[in-house]
Amino acid sequence: MADPLRLNLDLDPAPYRALHRPTGARFVEVLDQRALPHAQIMVKLADADTAALAIGSMWVRGAPLIGAVGAYGLAMALDLDPSDAALASAHAALDATRPTAVNLRWALDRVRRAVASLPASERADAAWREADAIVVEDIEINHSIGQHGLQLLREIPRRRSGPINVMTHCNAGALATCGWGTATAPLFLAHADGLPIHVFVSETRPRLQGANLTVWEMNQRGVPHTLFVDSASGLLMRRGDIDVVIVGTDRVACNGDVCNKIGTYDKALAARDNDVPFYVALPSPTIDWSLASGDGIPIESRSADEVLTAVGRDENGNTGKVAIAPAGTRAVNYAFDVTPARLVSGLITERGVARDAQSLSALFARAA
Repeated sequence: MADPLRLNLDLDPAPYRALHRPTGARFVEVLDQRALPHAQIMVKLADADTAALAIGSMWVRGAPLIGAVGAYGLAMALDLDPSDAALASAHAALDATRPTAVNLRWALDRVRRAVASLPASERADAAWREADAIVVEDIEINHSIGQHGLQLLREIPRRRSGPINVMTHCNAGALATCGWGTATAPLFLAHADGLPIHVFVSETRPRLQGANLTVWEMNQRGVPHTLFVDSASGLLMRRGDIDVVIVGTDRVACNGDVCNKIGTYDKALAARDNDVPFYVALPSPTIDWSLASGDGIPIESRSADEVLTAVGRDENGNTGKVAIAPAGTRAVNYAFDVTPARLVSGLITERGVARDAQSLSALFARAA
């Protein structure tokens, strides 16, 4: 029988994978995103501790991807010890690595439910199957998001002649998921379908996921793009250079408030002031139905060192870290912000585009 995981991975024709499980292997390989765009390094994750390290230290990032890696980490833990105590311990350790993205807890809970009632001898195999299923479903969900987003792009009024100019923020691409990406799926499908698009990519300080990761993905797939500094987004919209903004998200409250990489809120405000449509692409596991609003979303605060230093490659090809502020400078480093639902033109899901909280609830048969 053909391997369903392999078949679904083949649905995304990209020449790279953020996550790979060799057929039958009891380990996974991930693309170490700290090394991009200067080097492409695959790292083997063979136990739950290394999976937790990869998530917490951002070898991997992006809500759907860390959920999948967390699920595999739980399977690896059960390979060593399938007891209830080991299951609970590994679940807690993996869940503690990143507090903002809801997909991690969702994936860990899903694997735990799948194995909880099984005898110890069957738990590990069941966990691996469930983790594989999460990967397969993520690729399918993102492809569906891409199709709905592609139809939306076809209907976007252009502000000037030429390609459709799309602004995005951070990295919501295949590097943040198991394939296609969320905000990038419509862009990749549009480009493949011959729809002329041009992507404006913000740097996304301080970790520069836009400059390092999204630009790298656009290069890999041949999508025309331009990099710009984060603070230029308002000017670009005011000039009429942007037709639509599409971003991803790490968690959406049931009222439609959106938590995404820091700087998203700024873009939403600028988009509203300049009548630019602002869309958020999200897979359904990113919706936190337990939260009434974005006020309840925990905002991760990361090391000040990310703000005070920068990593780059010099003219000799050497990669290193340099200080960009005077010694002793204090810095804050909130990794995410919350964009109120009133600033969001629509939520692009695998089931269609929701224009408000009520239509989002209706798409997924949830009580408003």
